[in-house]
Amino acid sequence: MKTNLGIADLGDLLEQPIIGVLATRRADDTTLLSPVWFDWRDGAFSIWADTESGKVHHIERDPRVSFVVANSEWPYKGLEVRGNATISTDGFFDVVGRTARRYMGPEAEDRMVETTAPGVVIRIEPSVIRGWDYVDEA
Repeated sequence: MKTNLGIADLGDLLEQPIIGVLATRRADDTTLLSPVWFDWRDGAFSIWADTESGKVHHIERDPRVSFVVANSEWPYKGLEVRGNATISTDGFFDVVGRTARRYMGPEAEDRMVETTAPGVVIRIEPSVIRGWDYVDEA
């Protein structure tokens, strides 16, 4: 298994419609794991969310997050990133549209943008990246 890989080493992994898992910290210091759609663009992950989402409240209190993306077909590959998340309304419907297109197809983009209530974008710029790939084991 190849380890200590960066994002560029993982090919098209971040373009696939794979569910990511966002880890945030609750007030009691336990972890909330949230399966999410994501968009990788301009060196950061963007995740759209409802303003009243638990993960949003957690990040407002403590911006430290971890995020994992891994495929489920052999040869397995994936990555874990750690960093501080920011929350903004900027580009919310752009992120909704791009993720809807990738996860549900082009016909879903307009429908999702039109039917989704305004919310926020959680943006994670990785400070630590830990990638892996089993390609040599295949």
